Amino acid sequence: MGSTIKRELLTNEAPPKLMVDRVTKFFHSKVGRIQALDDISLSLKEGEFVCLVGPSGCGKSTLLNIIAGLEKPDSGVILVDGKVVTEPGMDRGMLFQESALFPWLNVLGNVLFGLKLKPNLTSAERREVAEFYLQLVHLEQFKQAHVHELSGGMKQRVALARALAPNPRILLMDEPFTALDAMTREQLYTDIQEIWEKRRKTIVFVTHNVREACCLGDRVILFSPRPGRICDEFQIDLKRPRDINEVELARYATQVTQALKSHMLNRSEVGL
Repeated sequence: MGSTIKRELLTNEAPPKLMVDRVTKFFHSKVGRIQALDDISLSLKEGEFVCLVGPSGCGKSTLLNIIAGLEKPDSGVILVDGKVVTEPGMDRGMLFQESALFPWLNVLGNVLFGLKLKPNLTSAERREVAEFYLQLVHLEQFKQAHVHELSGGMKQRVALARALAPNPRILLMDEPFTALDAMTREQLYTDIQEIWEKRRKTIVFVTHNVREACCLGDRVILFSPRPGRICDEFQIDLKRPRDINEVELARYATQVTQALKSHMLNRSEVGL
């Protein structure tokens, strides 16, 4: 057990909902062994919304996949409620850049799909839960619609409802709004904040959009270029709901952007 975990357990505070302790990850490619993550440690409290920001290739999505149990670290450990993560589980929901909906199912069927793994629910209860989350994402009137009839933003709302329906303890979001137009993204920023206020899920949100991170996150964690290391952290002390066009939010985004540029310049100067 790493030193970070030992320090957490020696305090009188409740243990974190999620802990990443000294995680390192390598990949093997045609050009040789590539280090994606280097000694990453961080923790999230219950109900905290944390955004991971950094340049392409810095390991943000790799870390999210390790937390999800889709990949294994070469060293280090992930804990959810004090238990080591070794594989995917119902305690973690995942939302990807693409909605990954099943085209042969309608909207309600897609949300119901994730609930099939909840054996303690009756068919009527599953439908009730699915309809509740479709209402939460403002799609209750489209429950019988087919996937090809939906806009990009509506598809992501369905994917969000599907991820939330099994009631995961942690929601992992990997650049879910990147492929959407600006107006749709801004509406989804409002929606995700509203949903977070109602359900208070612990969220890890990966993005390369600094202003998006400052709009959504309680904290913004800044990653260095490969190998990914945590090089800075920003507490976003703004009331919700936040508008991405707010002047004060832009000030936070400027601070994060300047820090990112500074870290990238420093690494280039030392030849990393």
